[in-house]
Amino acid sequence: LSYLQPKFGHVSYERVCSGSGISNLYAFLRDTERFPEPDWLNRALAAAVDPTPIIMRAADPQADATAELARAAVDLFVSILAGEASNLALKLLATGGIFLGGGMPPRVLAQLRAPLFMGTFTNKGRFATLLSHVPVNVITDPDVALHGAAQYFWQRHQVTT
Repeated sequence: LSYLQPKFGHVSYERVCSGSGISNLYAFLRDTERFPEPDWLNRALAAAVDPTPIIMRAADPQADATAELARAAVDLFVSILAGEASNLALKLLATGGIFLGGGMPPRVLAQLRAPLFMGTFTNKGRFATLLSHVPVNVITDPDVALHGAAQYFWQRHQVTT
């Protein structure tokens, strides 16, 4: 928070828990010298219009070249997402489950299946048992909003004979 406030003033969850948030988390970890930035990654990011795909590739353990800094940024993102998702589940008492949508959850699906996500999701003290029973789902269909809009249209404009 204190790292991003001088840059943005108000720092919402969107600043850290979105596609553009990945680059903010990466910059925080780099600039506070928690992890070194490899020269090859620095050059790739300097030439990029959007740094997020490059950071995501550098965090992928299957990639040719990986960086601990990129993996740490993605792990921090996953941890923040888990914390906010569990806060929302508790606020709404969403015992039937939550659905993670948008562009990032499908891109970090492997990390969401790893212990870090559910460990953070359920780390809510006396509510841990409740949250351990809340299903967490990831929407992977990139056209889900379009399907919903089409369904709404057909329901509102059904022609009866």
